Amino acid sequence: MKYTFIKNHEYLFPIEKMCKVLEVGSSGYYKWKNKAFSNRALRKNEIKQQIISIYFASKQRYGSPRITIELNALGYKISRITVAKYMRELGLRSKLSKKFKVTTDSKHNYLVVENVLNRNFMVTIPSRVWVSDITYIQTKEGFI
Repeated sequence: MKYTFIKNHEYLFPIEKMCKVLEVGSSGYYKWKNKAFSNRALRKNEIKQQIISIYFASKQRYGSPRITIELNALGYKISRITVAKYMRELGLRSKLSKKFKVTTDSKHNYLVVENVLNRNFMVTIPSRVWVSDITYIQTKEGFI
C-alpha cells in the first residue's frame, strides 16, 4: 500500500523523501515497481475483465452461474465459486427482476362510467371536476 502511494505521488514529491517518511527502502520500492506480473495475476485480471464485460452486457442481471457458463463457452476453464469470488472482489451483484403481475381485472360485471372529461383537465370553475386514481396494495391475501 505504501509503494502504491509512492507510485501515485512520484510526480509531486521526490521518491527518496517519500520512502524516508513512509519508512520503506527505496531499493525495495524500485524492485516492486519494476517487477513483472506473474502469469496467474495476468490471467486473473483477464478473467475479471471478461466478467465485467459479460455482467454489463447482460444489463447487470447475470449472477455467477450464468457468467460461469458464458466464460466456459468462451474457453475459460473456471468454476462458479471462483467467479463468485471475483465478482465479490469487483463489487458486482446481479439485479433481481420481479415478474410482471397483472393487477387490473377488466373482465367484471361492475358499472363502467363513461369518460366525460376526455383528458381535458383544464377547468374554469373550482370544484367542478374531481379525479382520482386507484392504488393497489399487496397484502397476504393478494392485491386490494
